[in-house]
Amino acid sequence: MPLVRVDMIKGRTIEQKRAMVKEVTESMVKTLNCKKEAVRIIITEKEKEDLGVGGILHSDTDG
Repeated sequence: MPLVRVDMIKGRTIEQKRAMVKEVTESMVKTLNCKKEAVRIIITEKEKEDLGVGGILHSDTDG
């Protein structure tokens, strides 16, 4: 059973998450030769203040 964990900054729409889950699942099925029902994807959303990039909190940048 393939398990994919995706950490991302909050703010994506449900439509974007659906599309990502579909695409990642299709990729796993193709590359691992498994059934799509076996693929599990866990999405964990983080606040911008929970991510540091280059020694700076993401919340302190323009990004």
